[in-house]
Amino acid sequence: MEKLIEKSLTKVTAINMTFKRYLFDELDWDNKLIGIKGARGTGKTTLILQHIKNQFGSDPTILYISLDDIYFSANRLVDLADTFVQNGGTHLFIDEVHKYRNWSQEIKNIYDDHKDLSIVFTSSSALQIDEGAYDLSRRAIIYGLHELSLREYISMANKSPFPVFPLEDILRSHHEICSELTQKIKPIGRFNDYIKYGAYPFILDGKTKFYERIEAVINQVIENDLPSITDIEYQTVIKIKKLLYVISGNVPFTPNISELARKTNTSRDLLLKYLDILDRAGLVKLLRSQTKGISYLSKPDKIFLNNTTLMHALNERSVNPGSLRETFFMNQLSCKHRLTSARRADFTIDDIYTFEIGGRNKSADQIKGVENSYIAADNIEYGRLNKIPLWLFGFTY
Repeated sequence: MEKLIEKSLTKVTAINMTFKRYLFDELDWDNKLIGIKGARGTGKTTLILQHIKNQFGSDPTILYISLDDIYFSANRLVDLADTFVQNGGTHLFIDEVHKYRNWSQEIKNIYDDHKDLSIVFTSSSALQIDEGAYDLSRRAIIYGLHELSLREYISMANKSPFPVFPLEDILRSHHEICSELTQKIKPIGRFNDYIKYGAYPFILDGKTKFYERIEAVINQVIENDLPSITDIEYQTVIKIKKLLYVISGNVPFTPNISELARKTNTSRDLLLKYLDILDRAGLVKLLRSQTKGISYLSKPDKIFLNNTTLMHALNERSVNPGSLRETFFMNQLSCKHRLTSARRADFTIDDIYTFEIGGRNKSADQIKGVENSYIAADNIEYGRLNKIPLWLFGFTY
């Protein structure tokens, strides 16, 4: 255990505090059991190490561990927690819980046995915490960590914070907000850079071999994270990789499930299961209509890659502006809102607002007469009436 304490102190001491994700201030760290879910590469580990450094410094009663550490190949998490508490431990931060087979039961036992121990754990976004045999969803407060917003990317690049503007404020006061922001930044240039490099915080390390790193993240998710969560076999890993490759060359598109099943040499039901897994893992996004159920066996209306950076990393030569616009809007708004497909436009938000996405000359003909309808237009700094700059929707979190 001494070695784990030493590793914890080393990681906390070394963590950079310059840039913090949006969830750092939104999360209520006082809860006794907290879960943080997110796609690989979004900064979950950095988030909890920054909180430890900010709140506790090098306090020895605080311990950070990662369950992919070789220590846990021969030692149980519950035994470590018992020893930690006996030695005065008060806060236990557990990273990568999906790498430990019995994590749900043991965290439940730790929570029940040690009333004064605070626990924070992180997991892959693909992990369905509320479906485990030892349900933690009634005990834990679960947060999701989304990819970087355009606002965060600009704040990071400028080394100064920019404010969040909720969707309702943008719809009501977008011209005034744009006037405020354009005095400080050139938003279109920042937007064009973001769609290539902006989704993942490790862009802080530079653009050299950035896409190679994203490919490594994708491989890690499919080859290691998913098998540890879903018990899929090697041949299934190959099929999921092939499915992602096929999708990357066509997104966003209305899927022909039979054709996709044929191309990946699998059945319809298994294909829909694989799509659901990729969606939960943060690699694709499935868009469904308001009227359809949420079962993975229901065919999605549209399939996207999860963000524009993935589009460039997987198939840069086939990326087109229309696809980028829709993917950007979908990714940014899905952090705080529920998106569904719209009958006469591209998206419906929270069953209230209808959006059509397009270029600077996009007309309102398609949504004429539709209540609460708007255009999110690319390549404009200012909007007018119900036509709003696309980039501004990157400031919603």
